[in-house]
This record gives sequence, C-alpha cells and structure tokens, in this order.
Amino acid sequence: TMAAQQALDLKVAAERLDRARNSLSPKTGSSQYRFDQNDIRALPEGENTSFNQVLLQAPGVANDSFGQLHIRNDHGNTQYRINGVILPEGITGFGQALDTRFADRIELLTGALPAQYGYRTAGVIEIDTKSAYEKGGRFGIYGGSHGTVNPAFELSGAQGPVNYYVTGSFLQNNLGIENPVGTVNPIHDRTDQSKGFAYFSVLPTATSRVSLMLGTYDGRFQIPNNPGQTPDPNGNGFLAGAGVAGFDSAKLDEKQREVNRYGVLALQSTLGDKIDYQVALFQRYTSVLFTPDAIGDLAFNGVASRVFRSSASTGIQGDASMRLNDTHTLRSGFFLSNERIESDNLSTVFPVDGNGNVTGPAFTINDSNPKGGNRLAGLYLQDEWKAANKLTVNYGVRLDHMNAFVSGGQLSPRLGAVYQWTPQTAFHAAYSRYFSPPQTELIAPKTIALFTGTSNGPEVTQNSGVLPERTHYYDVGATHRLTSSLNLGIDAYYKDVTNLIDEGQFGQALVFSPFNYRQGKIYGVELTSNYKKDNLNAYLNVARSVALGKDIISSQFNFGAAELAYIANNWVHLDHDQTYSITSGVSYQMGKTLYSANAIYGSG
Repeated sequence: TMAAQQALDLKVAAERLDRARNSLSPKTGSSQYRFDQNDIRALPEGENTSFNQVLLQAPGVANDSFGQLHIRNDHGNTQYRINGVILPEGITGFGQALDTRFADRIELLTGALPAQYGYRTAGVIEIDTKSAYEKGGRFGIYGGSHGTVNPAFELSGAQGPVNYYVTGSFLQNNLGIENPVGTVNPIHDRTDQSKGFAYFSVLPTATSRVSLMLGTYDGRFQIPNNPGQTPDPNGNGFLAGAGVAGFDSAKLDEKQREVNRYGVLALQSTLGDKIDYQVALFQRYTSVLFTPDAIGDLAFNGVASRVFRSSASTGIQGDASMRLNDTHTLRSGFFLSNERIESDNLSTVFPVDGNGNVTGPAFTINDSNPKGGNRLAGLYLQDEWKAANKLTVNYGVRLDHMNAFVSGGQLSPRLGAVYQWTPQTAFHAAYSRYFSPPQTELIAPKTIALFTGTSNGPEVTQNSGVLPERTHYYDVGATHRLTSSLNLGIDAYYKDVTNLIDEGQFGQALVFSPFNYRQGKIYGVELTSNYKKDNLNAYLNVARSVALGKDIISSQFNFGAAELAYIANNWVHLDHDQTYSITSGVSYQMGKTLYSANAIYGSG
C-alpha cells in the first residue's frame, strides 16, 4: 500500500542518515570496544544492567567504591555523546544518569583520539539511541537481593515522518553505595532512583532530520554507616560541645540527593553525496545536595556541613564532513558552551584553641561562591587519507580555550594510522596532544579565612587554582583473527602529563573535588579476546596499568603539610590506581533460553 511504501521510504532515509551521522566521527588510531543490543542482552542482567556495569566489560575499565568509572587508570575524564552530540558534564555522584535501555549501540573509544574529540579524553562513550518506526511498548520488572526492585517501561511509534521512543525506570534497594563493613546487609544504605529518556525525530525531507532528546535523573541516597566508631577520637571536646554524652555511629543519618536534566535539539542533513553535517543546541542542569547529621557529624568530626553544588550549562556543537575524493575526507567542527555554577557550604563548627580543643558553643559559617561566565570553546580540522590500499592515516589539529577560575588554551596536533597487514591482522598507532580543563562544577572555591580558628580550619592554608591538564598520549596495538571464531588483540599506551588532574573526596560530603599533580605518568597494556561460534559467545580481557603523580600544586588545603611535603619529591600511586583488571563472560543460546555468566576482577 501507499502508506506501507511511505513508511519503508522513511525508514530507509533514517538509516541512511544514521550512517551519515556515524561517518562524522572517525576512529582511526584509537582503541574501540562495541556493545550492541545482542551483547547487552547476553549479560546476566540484560537491559537491567547499569550503564557502568556494561562498560566494565571492556578492558582497562575499573569501578571505585563510589561507583565512578576509571578508564585506563585515569580520573573521571569521561565524555558521553548521544547520537554524536556531547552531553554537557554533570556533577560526579553515586548515580548514573544514563539508562542502558535506550541504547541501540554503545561504543567506548580510548587511547590517542582524533581531533574531533576534546576535553574529556580518557574515554569517549558514543551512544546510538534506539529509534523505532513500529508502534508498541513493553513493561518489565526486575528484582533481587538487598530489596532490589526495578520496574521499567519502553514505548515507541511513528506517525508519518515523526517517530518517538520513550523509556523510564525506577530503582530501589538497600545497597545504594558500597557497604563499608564486611557484612551481608549494610546499615542505612537505601537508595531510590528514577530515570527517564525521550527521543523524537522528524524527517522534513529525505536528506535531513530534526531530533529532540530529553533526559532526567533523580537519585536519593542514604550514606551507609560503620558501627562501633569512637566519637571525638582525639578528645577535643566535640561531644560536650554538641551537648551529648556519646553517639552511636550506626545511627548517623547523612543523606545525598542528585539531580540531572538535559535536552538536545539537533539538525542533521546531507548535501549532495559529498557533505554531511550536524548542528546541535544543548542544555543541562545538574546538582548535588549533601545533608549532614547535625549532631552526629559534630560529635565525630567537629563539623557538620550542608553542601550544595549545581551547574547550568548551555551550548552549541557543530560537525561536518566533506568527501573530497576517493582518498581524502575532510572533517571539521566547533564547540561553544557557557556554564554557571553554585557552590554553597553551610557549616556548623566549634571555635577551637591552638591545640584544636573546643572553646565555646557551635556556630554556623555560610561559604557561598556562585560563578557565571565559565566558557569553553573549541575548533578542529582533520583529514582522513587513504594513503595506500592497506594504510589509512588521520591527521589533524584542535584549538581549545577555557575561561573559568583560571584561563588557558592549547593547539593540539593529532596523528593516527591503521595498517591492514593481512585480511586477518591489523596494526594501529597514534599520537595525541590533549588539553583537559578541570570540571568547573566540581571546584569548591573555599574561603579558607572564614574557617580560621575553628574545628574545620585546614592545616594548610594554600589554595592555588586548579589548572587545565596537558598531555602527550601514545598508543600502539594490533588485532588478529586467529580463526573464523576467535579474535585476539593487544594494546599498549603511555601518557606523559603536566598538571595531572585527580579528584578526591574530602570531608563528609561524598562529592569529588579536583586538584593537580605537577607531573603525572600513566601507562599500561591490554589483552583482549572474544570467541563466537554457533550459539556460544565468550570473551576474556586482561589489563595491567600504573598511574603515578608527583607534587600537588592546587587545592593544597585539602591535604596535610607532611603529606604535601612527601608528595612534592616522590612519585605516589593515584588513589584509583587499578593495577590489574580482568573481565570475562560467556553466553549460550539453547532454544528460547539464554544462559549467561560474567566475572570482574580488580586489584590495585
């Protein structure tokens, strides 16, 4: 029928635009790990698998106690792109704003990346969203130990040139954050999290598409307790000052709430058979609120801080490619963003003498530091050159500039190559110069003078500004198809870093704050293998990595004087240094039933 033919034509046009959009992002020289819907379904939890747990199946990816990902032993430094558009950064917390269900394909890019990728470069997670043209929906519920209940729904459909996909989920359990005690059931560790995502697109012509993406996340966490701890461990008078004789650490009531909202409006089009482009407007709001136990935190630490941080970011991104001929494809683009942050710290503290002993009743200090006009801008130009029948080279340059608590910029060359030695064996090598600004929304510009003479006064009063990180990155690797069913790979990398950015959790609020090491070096090797034959799939990845830093040169007030003095002259392991990581999994389809298992090991 005419309606059926029209639907088919629209689907063909959409698939053609999908291919054109993917061609905007070259991968030459970088390391790539892909997860499609079949790979996700083969995991034991299927689409109920959290986004971070999917990525943990890739080599060199580690998860810390608070749920933050570390790729190739880097600090956060992770960039998310949905349908080719950079998702503005959110404040690091426990929750994961993205839901595995809306992903048609997830691709992790790491190593020495082409010029298209800037700012967050330890790993780029490219997500292609589901987009369905058939009306339908489904509802499911998943549950398990620790009171886990996870209902979710998906709806999709089409009306003429318009199609939509909507999904939502709710998660509740009693193990929201890693249990600090070696018991089966943690104390005070409940979490409630809700997520939603909607994708709408319209094809005004066969060669253009307008799409709208909306996402939301709300997470509430109880901070788990460690029973049997001693209040006022140094006998400074915190208990008497708080007006209590003692305090049971199992009854502390600290909480954290996280909010994340984002929207992206994108126009994608193809001009003739040589030019593809996409322009996107984006906006994101994210916040974290930590609420202390007003009496308990004073009793144990001499300070009870209500911490609020928020970030509102707006910007535009454009990418284009032009096929000059059979051997050269030019790509270029730009990125502009403007951010406003709020950093509020309402602290209840005691006045203390030179020995840290309480000398009077508690009082509050309001340390509020809003800052607008935090700007980030970038331009890039690159050429993908098929230099020979077996050799592809991608070379380019990127120019970035930031203006926030500090200002800086850099011109960054990039060079990557892939050599297909035989149909079974390929080699890749790449070099990238990186410029990574600190996450402005994480910087807490503490007014140290306000806390002088209090129980929250730092030992060190120096607070130099957090600087952008500058990196030389080298990456080499090879892949080999040993048999028609077995693929093997090896990849080695080395990062030489100036002003290495790391993040730490300082104080009671479980919010990360960045600081710099003057020097850093991160290096390692990864081995990968996967096997697919008939109904059996299996994989095994092994990674070895080292991450070192020397001489802390910013946010020094977070550290003790002896610690700073030692690190100034000695290489130290970063706190997230994951020495070994191993991931493996196997799945077998028997009739209509899929059996699967996986395992993750880490040591550092």
